[in-house]
Amino acid sequence: MARVALVTGGTRGIGEAISVALKDMGCKVAANYGGNDEAAQKFTERTGIPSYKFDVGDYDAVAAGIAKIGEEVGPIDILVNNAGITRDGVLAKMTLEKWNKVLQTNLTSCFNTCHAVVDGMRERGFGRIVNIGSLNGQAGQYGQVNYAAAKSGIHGFTKALALELAGKHVTVNAVAPGYVETEMVRAVPQPILDKIIKQIPMGRLGKPEDIARAVVFLAADDADFITGSTLSINGGHHMY
Repeated sequence: MARVALVTGGTRGIGEAISVALKDMGCKVAANYGGNDEAAQKFTERTGIPSYKFDVGDYDAVAAGIAKIGEEVGPIDILVNNAGITRDGVLAKMTLEKWNKVLQTNLTSCFNTCHAVVDGMRERGFGRIVNIGSLNGQAGQYGQVNYAAAKSGIHGFTKALALELAGKHVTVNAVAPGYVETEMVRAVPQPILDKIIKQIPMGRLGKPEDIARAVVFLAADDADFITGSTLSINGGHHMY
């Protein structure tokens, strides 16, 4: 029987690539999105993957959305926490609203979604959770104290939850992308982007498919002895 996968922020950019890759792997995929109805509709028409609109930062909305997916697609076996936003600014000028919004969308969302699926995964004796962190959660980035804090939190969350679920055959891992060709990165002014690319030993930006392949690897049945790990995919930009 095909595994059921949920990808948050799964209709655009890295999330779209992950959704398509999981479908190609043979999964029944549900893609979550937060607000762009037009993009979600085009994604579903293009890929045949159903899209579900709910705010991943809202606990009750997540519970209702995942319950609906369970009824229409099936119980979730694979969860990819990919949804994320930026609200950049140096700390001295950052508003509490920008801080809270990024933490809620990027980090609290992981609690919300995992809380909704772990009981089912434990009962069925199988689960794959892949959380999308970031190079900037590992190395920090000027003007991104909120984003870096949230992504760094994802890495700690991943390790702690992996310890809790390992005995139930549920793995929890993270993927930490570097700079990838997405709308978010393309919005960076070209002179700054050129400087970033010069800092990447491989001399290029990543592609969404680079990240998707890593997620597919960690989501596979054969990855059952990998948990609590972070796979960094950044062209050598930041090495541990």
